[in-house]
Amino acid sequence: MSSPVKFDYKFPPELIARAPAAPRDAARLLIYDRQTGRITWDSFRNLAEHLPPRSVVVLNETKVIPARLTLLKASGGKVKILYLGKTSAERSVKASERQAKTIRVLANRRLSIGSLLTLPAAGVHFTVRKAAGKTYLLEPSFPLAKLSQVLRKFGETPLPPYIKHSPLAERKLRVEYQTIFAKRQGSVAAPTASLHFTQRLLRAIKRAGRDTVFVTLHVNLGTFAPVTAENLKSGKLHAEYYEISPSAAKLLSRAKNEGRPIVAVGTTVVRALESAADENGRLVRRSGETRLFIRPRYKFKFVDLLITNFHVPRSSLLMLVSAFVPWPKLKALYRAAIRRKFRLFSFGDGMLIK
Repeated sequence: MSSPVKFDYKFPPELIARAPAAPRDAARLLIYDRQTGRITWDSFRNLAEHLPPRSVVVLNETKVIPARLTLLKASGGKVKILYLGKTSAERSVKASERQAKTIRVLANRRLSIGSLLTLPAAGVHFTVRKAAGKTYLLEPSFPLAKLSQVLRKFGETPLPPYIKHSPLAERKLRVEYQTIFAKRQGSVAAPTASLHFTQRLLRAIKRAGRDTVFVTLHVNLGTFAPVTAENLKSGKLHAEYYEISPSAAKLLSRAKNEGRPIVAVGTTVVRALESAADENGRLVRRSGETRLFIRPRYKFKFVDLLITNFHVPRSSLLMLVSAFVPWPKLKALYRAAIRRKFRLFSFGDGMLIK
């Protein structure tokens, strides 16, 4: 049983990227070949040159919603909530809660059951119906069908907790903290390895004879949560909803049968594909909730290569990457990247593990 304490490293805080590279594919790229041990340094725009022949690049087309709202309590105090609906959290609530038209949120302050929270600019309010730690069920004073409209007009993009002050205004964040192929609304965080992709890069990948396929995994707030003793004991993480279309599943299954390398862009894609695959590498569960916890000694069933960003210490994401590259070696790669002043985390530089 691997403890998250083991997966720790030091980094200068100034290397935390607060905005993406411009253009996005100008981000730097570390390429590590597991068979030869060779390390190559390049730019993300040259990614196609480093992908194996006939490989299939799999990307996550989830879309981040402006899920954070600032509401007023009856006392006049402010409370920030993060809407967790349209993610696996909402899909898992009981039918009675769905019928009651409640939404699941995370709040930065303690809320009293039965209290009202108002959004004055919209002329609406929410009633607190149920609590579970910092998570609450709220009942809006308007039909849930209008919630997306309210969030689009009054919501804010929820950046990761380690980005304290982004230089980007909300209008700019809605563009920059979103992949260029974002399509299916439902995430509270971006699939960050996909943020490096531009139309120019996608065209280069196609010209190089590599296919691209899109799947969906809606990123839940749990991606930033610390790994707990319960996670380690049960071997399960937070729940996230994923979906692989019939056409994508057909292409991916055929590619796997033909021995073509499967390149997962980001830990979210790894989690979706590995959750969908059986022990024989067949995609048998094309949609549903996954609580898959990938950590060292995990045997990959479908994914062959990984494109990923640099992750925060002691995180489940770092443990997942350590299943690809043993932690001592991965830690050495992180140290080498830090020495070269690679930009870290969501808006940071990337890594290709071959």
